[in-house]
Amino acid sequence: MAELSKRILAGGTVTIRVTDGTPEILLVHRPRYDDWTLPKGKLEVGEQLAACAARETVEESAVSVRLGLPVGEISYPISSGIKAVSYWVGHPTAFGKLRPNNEVDTLAWFSVTNALRQTSYADERELIRRAVNLPAATPLVLLRHAKALSRSEWPDAPDVQRPLDERGRIQAKAVMPLLDAYGITRVVSSAAERCARTVRPFAKARGVEVDLREELTEESGVPRPKKVTAALAELARRTAADGVPTVVCGHRPVLPAMFAGVGVEPAALSPASAMVVHLAADATVVAVELHRPLH
Repeated sequence: MAELSKRILAGGTVTIRVTDGTPEILLVHRPRYDDWTLPKGKLEVGEQLAACAARETVEESAVSVRLGLPVGEISYPISSGIKAVSYWVGHPTAFGKLRPNNEVDTLAWFSVTNALRQTSYADERELIRRAVNLPAATPLVLLRHAKALSRSEWPDAPDVQRPLDERGRIQAKAVMPLLDAYGITRVVSSAAERCARTVRPFAKARGVEVDLREELTEESGVPRPKKVTAALAELARRTAADGVPTVVCGHRPVLPAMFAGVGVEPAALSPASAMVVHLAADATVVAVELHRPLH
């Protein structure tokens, strides 16, 4: 019974491509079980579930994806406990060539009807039905900056220049796979150094500029929250309209105004925590996810 109570976390995707106006579902064949299934795999040490889902999809199928809306979780017993798999919609961004191996020897794209027939598991059929009926949405990630030096450790210079501490630098690197999983290509940040340094490693690795905003700093945003709310409302409309996955990094005291601008309920975010807000084309909120830091 002790073994069965252990939860083994995993991530996967319902990856959908559109061919001649028809949605198709990605399934992989596992020779060990002789089954057809959605791509999925176990969480690695030091990994977040969303990043796991994107990684496992490309590892099992050679199809790179950006994550869309969360689809749901399925759980089932295995020899070492209970495996709990969280799924997202996967939007293909690149197609590699699968090298057959002992885990997955082939993949195929099926129409929705055929995918429902082909997949070996009833709970995955339900995920497919759910995924194809979800609306189109674009992620806007609200990120609290990573851990910074305390104000007492930075007494002789402007607070806006206060940098990350060692833990914060680790957190800034650790958040990169999460942002990658959602396909972030636009990076916006408070002009404060601790915010800029939180997203700069990701932006540099992806070859994009960081759009620094003075109105999002504590010095400006706390006394003028309406400017923050207006800036985030405009960014939400822009993200929804152009479909460009976006991250914006800010400060704890400014987050309430940021939440208000996007139209979501406030949430307590610890340093390097992220709220992923999925926006419909008219900027209405479709779904919200919270991701806590690993370090």
